[in-house]
Amino acid sequence: MDIRKIDDRLSVAPQIAIADLERLKQAGFRAVICNRPDGEAPDQPSFEEMRQAAEKAGIEIRHQPVTSGKVTDEDAQAFARLMAELPGPVLAYCRTGTRSATLWALSQAGKRPLTEILATAKAAGYDLSAVARRIANRGRTPEDATDAHHAVVIVGGGAAGIATAASLKKRKPDLDVAIIEPSDVHYYQPGWTLVGGGVFRPEQTAHLEARLIPDGVKWIKAAVVAFEPERNAVILEGCRVVTYDRLVVCPGLKLDWGAIEGLEATLGKNGVTSNYRYDLAPYTWELVQGLKRGRAIFTQPPMPIKCAGAPQKAMYLSADHWYRTGVLKDIEVNFNNAGGVLFGVKDYVPALMEYVKKYDARLNFFHNLVAVDGPARKAIFEVKEPEKEPRRVEMEFDMMHVCPPQTAPDFIRVSPLADAAGWVDVDQSTLRHKRFDNIWSLGDVMNAPNAKTAAAARKQAPVVAANIVADIEGRAPVADYDGYGSCPLTVERGKIVLAEFGYGGVLKPSFPKVLLDGTRPSRLAWMLKEKILPPIYWHAMLKGREWLAEPEPHKIAAE
Repeated sequence: MDIRKIDDRLSVAPQIAIADLERLKQAGFRAVICNRPDGEAPDQPSFEEMRQAAEKAGIEIRHQPVTSGKVTDEDAQAFARLMAELPGPVLAYCRTGTRSATLWALSQAGKRPLTEILATAKAAGYDLSAVARRIANRGRTPEDATDAHHAVVIVGGGAAGIATAASLKKRKPDLDVAIIEPSDVHYYQPGWTLVGGGVFRPEQTAHLEARLIPDGVKWIKAAVVAFEPERNAVILEGCRVVTYDRLVVCPGLKLDWGAIEGLEATLGKNGVTSNYRYDLAPYTWELVQGLKRGRAIFTQPPMPIKCAGAPQKAMYLSADHWYRTGVLKDIEVNFNNAGGVLFGVKDYVPALMEYVKKYDARLNFFHNLVAVDGPARKAIFEVKEPEKEPRRVEMEFDMMHVCPPQTAPDFIRVSPLADAAGWVDVDQSTLRHKRFDNIWSLGDVMNAPNAKTAAAARKQAPVVAANIVADIEGRAPVADYDGYGSCPLTVERGKIVLAEFGYGGVLKPSFPKVLLDGTRPSRLAWMLKEKILPPIYWHAMLKGREWLAEPEPHKIAAE
């Protein structure tokens, strides 16, 4: 038997045999639902045969035959009634289990979030994206097929989405483009490190979304809940449907605060902060100014994360303030990293290690934060060192800066667009989806092996725009992304190690070495971070001005 658990009350399975009923009884099942009509296959036991065997085994059984591919709204309601009547746990079966899983999913519509329903089914081995629209419509078949249609639909109005829309309109001004984005406020997230270091004010990093949408681009203010790529459709909350000729997916990633036990309850108090949130970055600076002695912990979760250098940027700026104010000697600085290296590109590590030594910071590798007791000011780390048994260690703290675990958004992870790890599956050069030719993805949500930074999105947007325009004109891809990412590592107030690299850790400096050596701390790099990059973001990247971001020619096209 191939039993696939849905929840504590229901499991589903492909066709079971008569002899399996006794085994089900022994396994603790109290009821069975057969969702397969009699006579679908010559080797299929009839329901009457199954009923007799179930009676002999002392297990209840019901017959709710559903034709393959034709699960009606009434079928789902009938399944819900059966589940309410029968004692659990229940096993439902059909030829493959898909009908039974679909009936369960539709019966849960309106009772659980759509993403939770799809994720539960996917974990059991069933892709129910084909009925996502019905689930979003509270289990009922929608009457209206489409609410809107656009030539290009962009999911996500962050840095990647707006930059792509601007680059598209620059190349093809009359192109019909729409951005789907639920947020009213757009944030310059690279600035939050400087907010946490007392350099920027929070309001410097926020603009109204409406003022950033490029001219001529339609803003659909809604949240996406699912995709139907075979039908060129995006499903919005409330079961609104937007169809497209071409789709760009760039909603960013999910900061999974809830993955660390006790963290959400103590964020913003008890000395626990994070520069990964707009409202918490000012608390970081408050804590840094207030700490005169004790232990400070800075955490980094397993990769991938948004801006891999940000956790240690917070450490360097904090320690620099304590160094300048003469209290560092009384503060124990700890960098607890779930990984095994300080930074993934080795060329920048020597310069960083000089500052680790300057601040007398303790590097605790393979330490992953799993729980926080805020009132007690205690943190629990799971330590998984190579060739050693995993263990847990408890550390007290006076201040802790947390970088949360990060995943693709739920509606991405359960969609047909995702790879096995949940990220949008793209060709790393053209950024085109590997299975759906009219879909592209960029930014933090896709699975190319590059650093997840705003600088990466700045390079990716022109590549996606150029390739979409080429596709519209019937041409092959014309542009490639080389994996470029940039991480300005703020090692002290006034100096930065400007890490710029591409796929495989290959260095990709934007300036001649005589002007700016990215492997060494530089005041020029600090000026770039503080004074030049924010205006470039607001007034160039988001406006389709591709300064130092022109796409490279596609390798095949170049040949």
